[in-house]
Amino acid sequence: MSNVQSMLTTAAMILLAIISLRFNSAVTETSSADTNNKVYLTAFSLADNLIEEIKGKSFDQTTINFPTTNPASLTSPDELGPDSGEVYPYYNDVDDYNGFKDTVTAPYFETYYISCNVQYVSASDPDEVSSTQTFYKKVTVTISSPYLDHSVFLSSIFTLK
Repeated sequence: MSNVQSMLTTAAMILLAIISLRFNSAVTETSSADTNNKVYLTAFSLADNLIEEIKGKSFDQTTINFPTTNPASLTSPDELGPDSGEVYPYYNDVDDYNGFKDTVTAPYFETYYISCNVQYVSASDPDEVSSTQTFYKKVTVTISSPYLDHSVFLSSIFTLK
């Protein structure tokens, strides 16, 4: 084999190695993005599942049997949360979920931390927290995990009207 053939063979091997490294890098990046998407999708699904569960509950403890036209008769903002003796999963109204926390381990062994916050909000601005009872409650579910770059937040407004 001549020197020229040896150099061409060496150059071809180097080119093949570079192409292989680039291909492996692209596959690894795609796999990482795919895993990241699955983790965020799972987090969003957990938040959505809790919101859907809450939708099946009464607006307030005082409206389980009879609706009210007086917001002052609703649970005080300072008393939002489960009533004495109420434990998850036996909550019966929206504000019982205030302060709710849970930990979920998913199929691929990633751990998610769920927390929920319930607040009265203004009828005209759902981002304005009300210090008094209103016919509007904002539920915010937060999902965090060591596998997430940032937490996932999902909010929904519940109304008695």
